[in-house]
Amino acid sequence: QVQLVESGGGLVQPGGSLRLSCAPSGSIFSINAMGWYRQAPGKQRELVAAITSAGNTNYADSVKGRFTISRDNAKNTVYLQMNSLKPEDTAVYYCNVRSYYPPYNYWGQGTQVTVSS
Repeated sequence: QVQLVESGGGLVQPGGSLRLSCAPSGSIFSINAMGWYRQAPGKQRELVAAITSAGNTNYADSVKGRFTISRDNAKNTVYLQMNSLKPEDTAVYYCNVRSYYPPYNYWGQGTQVTVSS
């Protein structure tokens, strides 16, 4: 019954910024990693950014230097700060949380990000 609640998507002009947020509606114990994936029409879902429980981060090459993933441990929330947005960033962005025990993969419902002039 735990759900991931996403927010922050929308329409923005090229070069603009958006900040995505994701938090579980309930308790998830032993979180292994949190991250963001995206899927554009006709394309495969791809990893955008991830952050481990230890604070290590990983980014897709296409977003390095523009996107920053962070977390608030007190709120158990993960954020994705997206700067210098490009039209090719247009996609549905999905929050992902992976737990170690019990092992499970949680997914958000997705939030639309559209970059267009």
